[in-house]
Amino acid sequence: MMTSVDTDLIRVLADPLRLRIVTLLARETLCTTHLVEETGAKQTNLSNHMKVLREAGVVETEPCGRYVYYRLRSEVLEGLAGQFTDLAQSARATAEANLKRSCP
Repeated sequence: MMTSVDTDLIRVLADPLRLRIVTLLARETLCTTHLVEETGAKQTNLSNHMKVLREAGVVETEPCGRYVYYRLRSEVLEGLAGQFTDLAQSARATAEANLKRSCP
């Protein structure tokens, strides 16, 4: 069984600040002000990272007065985790069957 992993999503999550944001949002829904306080990032830098996360489908927004709250879309991470689980199962099956390509 050949499985592939969403490399675009991995690239999005590979950035240390974006991974920190995702980790924070896994615990609670936060607005930009909270995220600036928690990460120490500049507001414009944070906004750029939030745009990347929104476009990748990792977070969704919820307007609340003059603030915008961000919520993590857990199903996106669950999908990625499932892809890695499939990959691990394939590796386990390959190791158990001692499958290897012979050298020419």
